[in-house]
Amino acid sequence: MGLVTPKPSPDRAQAAVVYNPVKVDVARLKRAVEAAAAAEGWARLEWYETTEEDTGKLVAREAVDAGATLVLAAGGDGTVRAVASGLRDTGVAMGLIASGTGNLLARNLGLPLNSPAEAAAIAFSGTDRAIDLAIMTLTRPDETDEEHVFLVMAGLGFDAAMIASTNPTLKKRVGWLAYVDGGMRALPKIKPFRIRYQIENRPEHSVHLSQLLVANCASLPGNIEVIPDADMEDGLLDFAVMQPRGFFGWLLVWRRVTWENSVLRRSAIGRAMIKATASNEERNVTYLRGADIRVTMESGHEIELDGDEFGKAIAVHVHADPQALVVRVPA
Repeated sequence: MGLVTPKPSPDRAQAAVVYNPVKVDVARLKRAVEAAAAAEGWARLEWYETTEEDTGKLVAREAVDAGATLVLAAGGDGTVRAVASGLRDTGVAMGLIASGTGNLLARNLGLPLNSPAEAAAIAFSGTDRAIDLAIMTLTRPDETDEEHVFLVMAGLGFDAAMIASTNPTLKKRVGWLAYVDGGMRALPKIKPFRIRYQIENRPEHSVHLSQLLVANCASLPGNIEVIPDADMEDGLLDFAVMQPRGFFGWLLVWRRVTWENSVLRRSAIGRAMIKATASNEERNVTYLRGADIRVTMESGHEIELDGDEFGKAIAVHVHADPQALVVRVPA
């Protein structure tokens, strides 16, 4: 539960905007943000442009050190993730001006998509809400470790291969629908592989799977709920172990996430239908939950975070950082 943000006094109101010049119409963005800031009495605005070397994390920290009490992230999922990483555990609120393909966090928070004016108005007049972050430490094939923040979902296996197979030109033209094409390209190539995983201090398990998802939030583009019970405020992560058998098995997975999870389970009658028609053969997805998970693999596999490629890893450790990020949402 958030608290309505009071209007700041003119002598202390300072906001910063971290923007990706490749993803946003800069002139349109500045008009929208300046108008919203003026309407709510924010006296100072500082602008920070992302670069290939710094996608937003360092400049977000710089903005906080300079006195910003609100930092707006304007760009795609990568920009939002980087700014969130910079604001982790600072208590400084992040406003979102989404303009990418997936806009994953904005969708889960019910924020406007591709409307800078509406998004900026919420950023300066909305409510603060503390949400969890997910922190992944991945081990590369050369055994070096890297730590990364993600906000919505991470995966290894099919979804990472799908993202790697997505045509960037098609993605610019049709948005998230390009992932359907990427999925069709990746599906014939994906082979089940063995992992060992341990959730919290429970017994370790060894399984063959085609995909493992780790979720902090539930919804993906198209209102698809792959892991419907994921909650960004419960201090836990949700996991989906996917073990479909062949193409028909993937069709059952698709039916589950698009029909059962996203439609039927919204009503008591629908949930009863799911229970009545369940069978062992159709349970190609196993859902689990915990505060952290450790995964080791026999060889390197592709990783994705919030829809972005992150290369190959031979091991990952993911844990929840409860209420580590403050976000600005509609009042």
